[in-house]
Amino acid sequence: MNRTKYLILGAGPAGLSLAHTLLAKGEQDIVILEKENEAGGLCRSKEVDGSALDIGGGHFLDVRRPAVNEFLFRFMPEEEWDRYERDSKIHIDGQMISHPLEANIWQMDIESQLKYLMSVSRAGCVTGTPVPEAFVDWIRWKLGDEIADKYMIPYNMKMFGEDLNELGTYWLNKLPDVSFEDVLRSCLEHKAHAKQPGHASFYYPKKYGYGELWRRMAGALGDKLISGAEVSSLDLDGKKAGTTAGELYEAECIITTIPWTCLKEIKGLPDDLKQDIGKLKHTGVVISYCPDTLDTGAHWIYEPDPDKTYHRILVRHNFCPGSRGYWKETRRERFVDEGTYSYLNEYAYPLNTIDKPSVMKKLIGVCTGKNVYPLGRWGEHEHYNSDAVVERAISLGNDLADKNA
Repeated sequence: MNRTKYLILGAGPAGLSLAHTLLAKGEQDIVILEKENEAGGLCRSKEVDGSALDIGGGHFLDVRRPAVNEFLFRFMPEEEWDRYERDSKIHIDGQMISHPLEANIWQMDIESQLKYLMSVSRAGCVTGTPVPEAFVDWIRWKLGDEIADKYMIPYNMKMFGEDLNELGTYWLNKLPDVSFEDVLRSCLEHKAHAKQPGHASFYYPKKYGYGELWRRMAGALGDKLISGAEVSSLDLDGKKAGTTAGELYEAECIITTIPWTCLKEIKGLPDDLKQDIGKLKHTGVVISYCPDTLDTGAHWIYEPDPDKTYHRILVRHNFCPGSRGYWKETRRERFVDEGTYSYLNEYAYPLNTIDKPSVMKKLIGVCTGKNVYPLGRWGEHEHYNSDAVVERAISLGNDLADKNA
Protein backbone atom coordinates (compact mmCIF):
# COMPACT_ATOMS: atom_id res chain seq x y z
CA MET A 1 0.00 0.00 0.00
CA ASN A 2 1.34 3.41 -1.02
CA ARG A 3 0.15 6.19 1.29
CA THR A 4 0.11 9.94 0.76
CA LYS A 5 -1.80 13.00 1.92
CA TYR A 6 -2.89 14.14 -1.53
CA LEU A 7 -3.44 11.74 -4.41
CA ILE A 8 -4.07 13.36 -7.79
CA LEU A 9 -5.41 11.25 -10.65
CA GLY A 10 -4.28 12.57 -14.03
CA ALA A 11 -1.42 14.90 -15.04
CA GLY A 12 -3.15 17.16 -17.52
CA PRO A 13 -3.46 20.93 -16.91
CA ALA A 14 -5.84 20.36 -13.98
CA GLY A 15 -3.68 17.86 -12.11
CA LEU A 16 -0.39 19.63 -12.76
CA SER A 17 -1.74 23.03 -11.71
CA LEU A 18 -3.31 21.61 -8.58
CA ALA A 19 -0.07 19.86 -7.58
CA HIS A 20 1.98 23.03 -7.97
CA THR A 21 -0.59 25.08 -6.07
CA LEU A 22 -0.38 22.65 -3.15
CA LEU A 23 3.42 22.76 -3.27
CA ALA A 24 3.36 26.56 -3.20
CA LYS A 25 1.20 26.35 -0.06
CA GLY A 26 3.82 24.18 1.66
CA GLU A 27 2.23 20.78 1.03
CA GLN A 28 4.85 18.17 0.12
CA ASP A 29 3.07 14.84 0.60
CA ILE A 30 1.67 14.56 -2.93
CA VAL A 31 1.48 11.78 -5.51
CA ILE A 32 0.15 12.30 -9.03
CA LEU A 33 -0.68 9.30 -11.24
CA GLU A 34 -0.68 9.62 -15.03
CA LYS A 35 -1.73 6.95 -17.51
CA GLU A 36 0.48 8.16 -20.35
CA ASN A 37 4.26 8.25 -20.37
CA GLU A 38 4.12 12.01 -20.87
CA ALA A 39 2.09 14.58 -18.93
CA GLY A 40 -0.13 17.25 -20.45
CA GLY A 41 -3.31 15.37 -21.40
CA LEU A 42 -5.07 17.00 -24.33
CA CYS A 43 -2.42 19.75 -24.34
CA ARG A 44 0.51 17.52 -25.31
CA SER A 45 2.63 18.26 -28.37
CA LYS A 46 4.87 16.18 -30.64
CA GLU A 47 7.36 17.15 -33.30
CA VAL A 48 5.92 16.38 -36.74
CA ASP A 49 7.58 17.43 -39.99
CA GLY A 50 10.18 19.47 -38.15
CA SER A 51 7.83 21.51 -35.94
CA ALA A 52 5.49 21.15 -33.01
CA LEU A 53 2.00 19.75 -33.54
CA ASP A 54 -0.54 19.74 -30.71
CA ILE A 55 -1.89 16.20 -30.72
CA GLY A 56 -4.94 17.05 -28.61
CA GLY A 57 -6.22 19.73 -31.01
CA GLY A 58 -6.07 23.49 -30.96
CA HIS A 59 -5.04 24.80 -27.54
CA PHE A 60 -3.90 28.33 -26.79
CA LEU A 61 -3.34 30.38 -23.66
CA ASP A 62 -6.08 33.02 -23.40
CA VAL A 63 -5.02 36.41 -22.05
CA ARG A 64 -8.28 37.02 -20.17
CA ARG A 65 -7.13 35.49 -16.86
CA PRO A 66 -4.02 37.45 -15.75
CA ALA A 67 -3.65 35.48 -12.51
CA VAL A 68 -3.60 32.22 -14.47
CA ASN A 69 -1.01 33.57 -16.89
CA GLU A 70 1.17 34.83 -14.04
CA PHE A 71 1.00 31.36 -12.46
CA LEU A 72 1.95 29.60 -15.71
CA PHE A 73 4.70 32.05 -16.59
CA ARG A 74 6.55 30.73 -13.52
CA PHE A 75 7.25 27.61 -15.54
CA MET A 76 7.54 29.12 -19.02
CA PRO A 77 8.34 32.86 -18.84
CA GLU A 78 6.29 35.36 -20.83
CA GLU A 79 9.27 36.21 -23.08
CA GLU A 80 9.06 32.67 -24.48
CA TRP A 81 5.55 33.34 -25.84
CA ASP A 82 4.22 35.28 -28.81
CA ARG A 83 0.94 37.14 -28.41
CA TYR A 84 -1.63 37.08 -31.21
CA GLU A 85 -4.91 38.78 -31.98
CA ARG A 86 -7.29 36.03 -32.97
CA ASP A 87 -8.01 35.58 -36.67
CA SER A 88 -10.50 32.74 -37.10
CA LYS A 89 -12.65 32.09 -40.15
CA ILE A 90 -15.73 30.15 -41.13
CA HIS A 91 -15.75 28.56 -44.58
CA ILE A 92 -19.39 28.90 -45.61
CA ASP A 93 -21.19 29.22 -48.93
CA GLY A 94 -17.82 29.16 -50.65
CA GLN A 95 -16.71 32.27 -48.72
CA MET A 96 -14.26 32.81 -45.85
CA ILE A 97 -16.08 34.85 -43.19
CA SER A 98 -14.67 36.02 -39.87
CA HIS A 99 -15.96 34.49 -36.65
CA PRO A 100 -18.51 35.03 -35.13
CA LEU A 101 -20.69 34.71 -38.22
CA GLU A 102 -23.61 36.87 -37.10
CA ALA A 103 -21.24 39.82 -36.56
CA ASN A 104 -19.51 39.45 -39.91
CA ILE A 105 -22.26 38.82 -42.44
CA TRP A 106 -21.11 42.12 -44.00
CA GLN A 107 -18.11 40.23 -45.43
CA MET A 108 -20.42 38.16 -47.66
CA ASP A 109 -21.63 39.08 -51.12
CA ILE A 110 -24.72 41.33 -51.23
CA GLU A 111 -27.19 38.56 -52.07
CA SER A 112 -25.97 36.46 -49.14
CA GLN A 113 -26.15 39.45 -46.81
CA LEU A 114 -29.80 40.02 -47.70
CA LYS A 115 -30.63 36.36 -47.22
CA TYR A 116 -28.97 36.16 -43.79
CA LEU A 117 -30.33 39.52 -42.65
CA MET A 118 -33.91 38.49 -43.44
CA SER A 119 -33.36 35.23 -41.59
CA VAL A 120 -31.97 36.95 -38.49
CA SER A 121 -34.92 39.35 -38.49
CA ARG A 122 -37.23 36.33 -38.12
CA ALA A 123 -35.24 34.58 -35.37
CA GLY A 124 -37.33 33.76 -32.31
CA CYS A 125 -35.11 35.73 -29.92
CA VAL A 126 -35.67 38.80 -32.15
CA THR A 127 -39.43 38.39 -32.57
CA GLY A 128 -40.02 37.38 -28.95
CA THR A 129 -41.41 33.86 -29.46
CA PRO A 130 -41.17 31.39 -26.54
CA VAL A 131 -37.83 29.64 -26.00
CA PRO A 132 -37.97 26.03 -27.29
CA GLU A 133 -36.51 23.09 -25.36
CA ALA A 134 -35.03 20.93 -28.15
CA PHE A 135 -31.44 21.73 -29.18
CA VAL A 136 -32.06 22.13 -32.91
CA ASP A 137 -35.17 24.26 -32.38
CA TRP A 138 -33.23 26.39 -29.88
CA ILE A 139 -30.46 27.05 -32.41
CA ARG A 140 -33.03 28.22 -34.97
CA TRP A 141 -34.71 30.39 -32.32
CA LYS A 142 -31.40 31.94 -31.31
CA LEU A 143 -29.75 32.56 -34.69
CA GLY A 144 -32.33 32.19 -37.44
CA ASP A 145 -32.71 29.45 -40.04
CA GLU A 146 -29.86 30.48 -42.37
CA ILE A 147 -27.13 30.48 -39.73
CA ALA A 148 -28.66 27.34 -38.19
CA ASP A 149 -28.87 25.38 -41.45
CA LYS A 150 -25.63 26.53 -43.05
CA TYR A 151 -23.38 26.65 -40.00
CA MET A 152 -24.47 25.79 -36.48
CA ILE A 153 -26.42 22.58 -37.08
CA PRO A 154 -24.01 20.89 -39.53
CA TYR A 155 -20.96 22.02 -37.56
CA ASN A 156 -22.29 20.70 -34.25
CA MET A 157 -23.28 17.42 -35.92
CA LYS A 158 -19.75 17.04 -37.21
CA MET A 159 -18.30 17.70 -33.75
CA PHE A 160 -20.76 15.98 -31.43
CA GLY A 161 -22.80 13.45 -33.40
CA GLU A 162 -25.85 13.11 -35.59
CA ASP A 163 -28.54 13.34 -32.89
CA LEU A 164 -28.17 16.88 -31.61
CA ASN A 165 -31.41 16.73 -29.67
CA GLU A 166 -29.76 14.46 -27.10
CA LEU A 167 -27.86 17.59 -26.09
CA GLY A 168 -29.29 20.09 -23.63
CA THR A 169 -29.47 23.82 -24.29
CA TYR A 170 -28.32 24.91 -20.80
CA TRP A 171 -24.70 25.32 -21.98
CA LEU A 172 -25.66 27.62 -24.86
CA ASN A 173 -26.99 30.41 -22.66
CA LYS A 174 -23.56 32.05 -22.78
CA LEU A 175 -24.30 32.94 -26.40
CA PRO A 176 -25.63 36.50 -26.57
CA ASP A 177 -29.00 37.10 -28.20
CA VAL A 178 -28.65 38.06 -31.84
CA SER A 179 -29.50 41.72 -32.30
CA PHE A 180 -30.96 42.42 -35.72
CA GLU A 181 -30.00 46.05 -35.23
CA ASP A 182 -26.33 45.11 -34.62
CA VAL A 183 -26.26 42.75 -37.60
CA LEU A 184 -27.77 45.40 -39.86
CA ARG A 185 -25.40 48.05 -38.51
CA SER A 186 -22.39 45.81 -39.18
CA CYS A 187 -23.52 45.37 -42.80
CA LEU A 188 -23.95 49.12 -43.24
CA GLU A 189 -20.70 50.11 -41.53
CA HIS A 190 -18.62 47.13 -42.69
CA LYS A 191 -17.35 46.24 -39.24
CA ALA A 192 -18.33 43.77 -36.56
CA HIS A 193 -20.73 44.74 -33.79
CA ALA A 194 -20.52 41.92 -31.27
CA LYS A 195 -18.85 40.75 -28.10
CA GLN A 196 -15.39 39.34 -28.73
CA PRO A 197 -15.25 35.51 -28.66
CA GLY A 198 -12.95 33.52 -26.39
CA HIS A 199 -9.24 33.66 -27.23
CA ALA A 200 -9.70 37.09 -28.85
CA SER A 201 -6.07 37.55 -27.76
CA PHE A 202 -3.90 34.57 -26.96
CA TYR A 203 -0.36 33.39 -26.30
CA TYR A 204 1.45 30.59 -28.11
CA PRO A 205 5.07 29.48 -27.50
CA LYS A 206 7.70 30.99 -29.81
CA LYS A 207 9.79 27.84 -30.22
CA TYR A 208 7.60 24.97 -29.05
CA GLY A 209 4.12 23.52 -29.08
CA TYR A 210 1.66 24.22 -26.28
CA GLY A 211 2.70 20.94 -24.67
CA GLU A 212 6.09 22.36 -23.68
CA LEU A 213 4.47 24.31 -20.84
CA TRP A 214 2.98 21.20 -19.26
CA ARG A 215 6.14 19.15 -19.87
CA ARG A 216 8.09 21.67 -17.79
CA MET A 217 5.46 21.68 -15.05
CA ALA A 218 5.64 17.88 -14.96
CA GLY A 219 9.43 17.91 -14.80
CA ALA A 220 9.36 20.28 -11.85
CA LEU A 221 7.38 17.71 -9.84
CA GLY A 222 10.21 15.18 -9.85
CA ASP A 223 9.32 11.79 -8.41
CA LYS A 224 5.95 13.04 -7.14
CA LEU A 225 4.66 12.32 -10.66
CA ILE A 226 4.34 8.66 -11.60
CA SER A 227 3.81 8.17 -15.33
CA GLY A 228 2.59 5.01 -17.03
CA ALA A 229 0.22 4.43 -14.10
CA GLU A 230 -3.31 3.85 -15.43
CA VAL A 231 -5.93 4.17 -12.69
CA SER A 232 -8.62 1.52 -13.02
CA SER A 233 -10.44 1.60 -9.65
CA LEU A 234 -11.52 4.18 -7.12
CA ASP A 235 -12.77 3.54 -3.59
CA LEU A 236 -14.44 6.69 -2.26
CA ASP A 237 -14.96 5.44 1.30
CA GLY A 238 -11.46 4.02 1.69
CA LYS A 239 -9.95 6.86 -0.34
CA LYS A 240 -7.95 4.40 -2.40
CA ALA A 241 -7.11 4.15 -6.09
CA GLY A 242 -5.80 1.09 -7.88
CA THR A 243 -3.85 0.86 -11.14
CA THR A 244 -3.98 -1.73 -13.90
CA ALA A 245 -0.50 -2.84 -12.77
CA GLY A 246 -1.90 -3.80 -9.36
CA GLU A 247 -0.51 -0.87 -7.36
CA LEU A 248 -2.79 0.50 -4.66
CA TYR A 249 -2.62 4.07 -3.35
CA GLU A 250 -4.34 5.42 -0.22
CA ALA A 251 -4.70 9.12 0.61
CA GLU A 252 -6.30 11.53 3.02
CA CYS A 253 -7.65 13.44 0.02
CA ILE A 254 -8.09 12.36 -3.61
CA ILE A 255 -8.50 14.74 -6.54
CA THR A 256 -9.63 13.08 -9.76
CA THR A 257 -9.22 14.75 -13.15
CA ILE A 258 -9.70 11.63 -15.28
CA PRO A 259 -12.86 10.53 -17.16
CA TRP A 260 -15.34 8.75 -14.93
CA THR A 261 -16.26 6.30 -17.67
CA CYS A 262 -12.68 4.98 -17.92
CA LEU A 263 -12.80 3.60 -14.38
CA LYS A 264 -13.56 -0.12 -14.34
CA GLU A 265 -14.62 -0.14 -10.68
CA ILE A 266 -15.98 2.57 -8.38
CA LYS A 267 -16.81 1.79 -4.75
CA GLY A 268 -18.75 4.02 -2.38
CA LEU A 269 -21.44 5.23 -4.79
CA PRO A 270 -25.15 4.37 -4.73
CA ASP A 271 -26.05 1.82 -7.40
CA ASP A 272 -28.29 4.26 -9.25
CA LEU A 273 -25.45 6.80 -9.46
CA LYS A 274 -23.10 4.14 -10.81
CA GLN A 275 -25.63 3.52 -13.56
CA ASP A 276 -25.97 7.25 -14.20
CA ILE A 277 -22.21 7.53 -14.78
CA GLY A 278 -22.73 5.21 -17.72
CA LYS A 279 -24.96 7.89 -19.25
CA LEU A 280 -22.10 10.39 -19.46
CA LYS A 281 -21.06 10.70 -23.08
CA HIS A 282 -18.05 12.06 -24.89
CA THR A 283 -16.56 12.25 -28.36
CA GLY A 284 -13.18 11.18 -29.63
CA VAL A 285 -11.25 13.32 -32.11
CA VAL A 286 -8.47 12.47 -34.57
CA ILE A 287 -5.78 15.07 -35.25
CA SER A 288 -4.21 14.59 -38.69
CA TYR A 289 -1.35 16.52 -40.28
CA CYS A 290 -1.28 18.04 -43.78
CA PRO A 291 2.04 19.45 -45.07
CA ASP A 292 0.52 22.00 -47.46
CA THR A 293 0.95 25.72 -46.75
CA LEU A 294 -2.40 27.49 -47.00
CA ASP A 295 -2.81 30.95 -48.50
CA THR A 296 -4.55 32.46 -45.48
CA GLY A 297 -3.70 34.60 -42.47
CA ALA A 298 -6.21 32.76 -40.26
CA HIS A 299 -5.09 30.88 -37.18
CA TRP A 300 -7.91 28.39 -37.52
CA ILE A 301 -10.87 27.78 -39.82
CA TYR A 302 -14.25 26.23 -39.02
CA GLU A 303 -15.62 23.92 -41.71
CA PRO A 304 -19.38 23.19 -41.46
CA ASP A 305 -19.67 21.54 -44.91
CA PRO A 306 -21.00 17.99 -44.22
CA ASP A 307 -19.14 16.67 -47.27
CA LYS A 308 -15.80 17.40 -45.61
CA THR A 309 -14.91 14.95 -42.87
CA TYR A 310 -13.11 17.42 -40.61
CA HIS A 311 -14.79 20.22 -38.63
CA ARG A 312 -11.81 22.52 -38.02
CA ILE A 313 -8.29 23.11 -39.25
CA LEU A 314 -5.45 24.78 -37.35
CA VAL A 315 -3.10 26.70 -39.64
CA ARG A 316 0.16 25.92 -37.88
CA HIS A 317 2.40 28.18 -39.93
CA ASN A 318 0.42 31.24 -38.78
CA PHE A 319 1.12 30.80 -35.05
CA CYS A 320 4.10 28.44 -34.85
CA PRO A 321 7.07 30.33 -36.35
CA GLY A 322 9.22 28.46 -38.84
CA SER A 323 6.70 25.69 -39.42
CA ARG A 324 4.61 24.70 -42.38
CA GLY A 325 1.35 22.88 -42.93
CA TYR A 326 -1.80 22.57 -40.87
CA TRP A 327 -3.73 19.96 -38.95
CA LYS A 328 -7.32 18.83 -39.12
CA GLU A 329 -9.65 17.94 -36.28
CA THR A 330 -12.12 15.18 -37.13
CA ARG A 331 -14.60 13.32 -34.96
CA ARG A 332 -13.43 9.73 -34.68
CA GLU A 333 -16.42 8.25 -36.48
CA ARG A 334 -15.89 10.53 -39.50
CA PHE A 335 -12.13 10.08 -39.84
CA VAL A 336 -10.69 8.77 -43.12
CA ASP A 337 -7.01 7.82 -43.00
CA GLU A 338 -5.09 9.66 -45.73
CA GLY A 339 -1.72 8.20 -44.85
CA THR A 340 -0.25 11.20 -43.03
CA TYR A 341 0.53 11.48 -39.33
CA SER A 342 -2.60 11.17 -37.19
CA TYR A 343 -3.38 10.81 -33.49
CA LEU A 344 -6.60 9.61 -31.87
CA ASN A 345 -7.80 11.27 -28.67
CA GLU A 346 -10.37 8.86 -27.25
CA TYR A 347 -11.52 11.50 -24.77
CA ALA A 348 -11.74 14.89 -26.49
CA TYR A 349 -15.05 16.61 -25.70
CA PRO A 350 -17.50 15.88 -22.86
CA LEU A 351 -21.01 15.97 -24.30
CA ASN A 352 -23.55 18.26 -22.67
CA THR A 353 -26.40 15.78 -22.76
CA ILE A 354 -29.78 16.67 -21.30
CA ASP A 355 -29.33 14.75 -18.04
CA LYS A 356 -25.63 15.51 -17.50
CA PRO A 357 -26.12 18.43 -15.04
CA SER A 358 -28.23 16.37 -12.65
CA VAL A 359 -25.85 13.39 -12.83
CA MET A 360 -22.75 15.51 -12.17
CA LYS A 361 -24.39 17.54 -9.40
CA LYS A 362 -25.22 14.36 -7.52
CA LEU A 363 -21.86 12.74 -8.26
CA ILE A 364 -19.81 15.76 -7.18
CA GLY A 365 -21.93 16.12 -4.04
CA VAL A 366 -21.33 12.52 -2.98
CA CYS A 367 -17.61 12.69 -3.77
CA THR A 368 -16.81 15.93 -1.97
CA GLY A 369 -18.64 14.63 1.08
CA LYS A 370 -16.05 11.83 1.17
CA ASN A 371 -13.01 14.10 0.61
CA VAL A 372 -12.73 13.17 -3.07
CA TYR A 373 -12.77 16.14 -5.44
CA PRO A 374 -13.62 15.97 -9.16
CA LEU A 375 -11.71 18.64 -11.10
CA GLY A 376 -11.34 19.88 -14.65
CA ARG A 377 -12.72 18.91 -18.05
CA TRP A 378 -13.09 15.24 -17.20
CA GLY A 379 -13.45 15.24 -13.44
CA GLU A 380 -16.35 17.68 -13.76
CA HIS A 381 -17.33 16.56 -17.27
CA GLU A 382 -17.34 20.16 -18.50
CA HIS A 383 -15.91 21.56 -21.72
CA TYR A 384 -13.41 23.86 -20.00
CA ASN A 385 -10.51 25.44 -21.88
CA SER A 386 -7.08 25.00 -20.30
CA ASP A 387 -6.97 28.48 -18.75
CA ALA A 388 -10.32 27.89 -17.03
CA VAL A 389 -9.08 24.52 -15.78
CA VAL A 390 -5.95 26.10 -14.30
CA GLU A 391 -8.04 28.77 -12.58
CA ARG A 392 -10.24 26.11 -10.99
CA ALA A 393 -7.21 24.05 -9.96
CA ILE A 394 -5.56 27.02 -8.26
CA SER A 395 -8.75 27.81 -6.37
CA LEU A 396 -9.26 24.21 -5.24
CA GLY A 397 -5.60 23.80 -4.28
CA ASN A 398 -5.69 26.89 -2.09
CA ASP A 399 -8.95 25.80 -0.45
CA LEU A 400 -7.66 22.28 0.28
CA ALA A 401 -4.34 23.49 1.69
CA ASP A 402 -6.10 26.00 3.97
CA LYS A 403 -8.67 23.41 5.04
CA ASN A 404 -6.10 20.71 5.83
CA ALA A 405 -3.43 22.96 7.32
